[in-house]
Amino acid sequence: MTHVEARQPARTRPVLAEAPTSRPTPSRVVVLIPAHNESEGITETVTALSRQTRPPDEILVVSDNSTDDTVDLARRTGAHVTETVGNTHKKAGALNQALSTVLPRLEDDDFVLVQDADSVLDPGFVESALAHLTADDQLGAVGGVFRGQDGGGLVGHLQRNEYARYARDVRRLKGKCLVVTGTAAVFRVSTLRRVRAARLSHEIPAGDGRGGIYDTTVLTEDNEISFALMHLGYKILSPQGCTLTTEVMSTWRDLWNQRLRWKRGAIENCVQYGLTRVTAPYWGRQLVTMLGVLVTTAYLATIIWSLVAVGALNVQPFWLALTGIFVVERIITLRDRGLVRQMIAGTLYELPFDIFLQACHGKAYLDTVMNRERRW
Repeated sequence: MTHVEARQPARTRPVLAEAPTSRPTPSRVVVLIPAHNESEGITETVTALSRQTRPPDEILVVSDNSTDDTVDLARRTGAHVTETVGNTHKKAGALNQALSTVLPRLEDDDFVLVQDADSVLDPGFVESALAHLTADDQLGAVGGVFRGQDGGGLVGHLQRNEYARYARDVRRLKGKCLVVTGTAAVFRVSTLRRVRAARLSHEIPAGDGRGGIYDTTVLTEDNEISFALMHLGYKILSPQGCTLTTEVMSTWRDLWNQRLRWKRGAIENCVQYGLTRVTAPYWGRQLVTMLGVLVTTAYLATIIWSLVAVGALNVQPFWLALTGIFVVERIITLRDRGLVRQMIAGTLYELPFDIFLQACHGKAYLDTVMNRERRW
């Protein structure tokens, strides 16, 4: 204000018109669904998205070398479809191709939901995820808490029990999780751009060096991107409101291959990032798992030795106490599946399944140490 203006009577001062304000454009939500020959479930997957309490603004099915009618079925449900070109890097490569065309037309405060084609979101998933992301700028991604779909016989039943226990653990930790699972995860666009920039600057592992958001060189891209986010200072969360169902493996062979890939991928991600403040708990879990494999082996060896050498089952008090603890744990942790299933779990009928998983973990450790060829 000048000296002249200061001496003017207040009534003669010009009144400035208030500048019109414009309401900010609401954030957009774009869904990416990588799909390879997913005709069996793609219709239900897309339909569930249209029933969200906060429906996405765009659903894009990314067909990766599909030879069935995935593309036609996706279009009939109202989804947009894009097909990968020359992709040899499976899900991670398909997502990178899609993101390279989707991100340039989105704003930093928009959101991208990446979802498996064999997963079906519960109605409140998107709304809950956005609420958490908008409330916390340090939250890098929101993942889902999943249940196993019906079917698969005994193998499917055992996986549903396993997933129920996982959901209980996440709930007790108030959404804190080790990894944003590939079943469904929501990211802020600005976060994805930050990941890409960090790969190009080698602040985090660069993957194939092309600046792709997902690392195409790893077995478990969801585990790796979780590591990437946390090394960049972000948090990850799987809140109670973000629930869904996902496919279960229907044969022991399929389950073996899936878990072998998951476990070896997790081990290799730890090696990839080294020992850091982020990876230290994950290295600890690997050591605990390895110890579990050794304890299980010793337990079974004791039983076999007793039967062979003594001719009868003579379990030592230590192993008997360990068995009792295991029985209690099996019952308590299956509460989400109902009282009947809890009581049945006390019979330890799941023990062969646990031994199966331990054997899978043991092979993953051995394959990593021996540097055997990875197969997916």
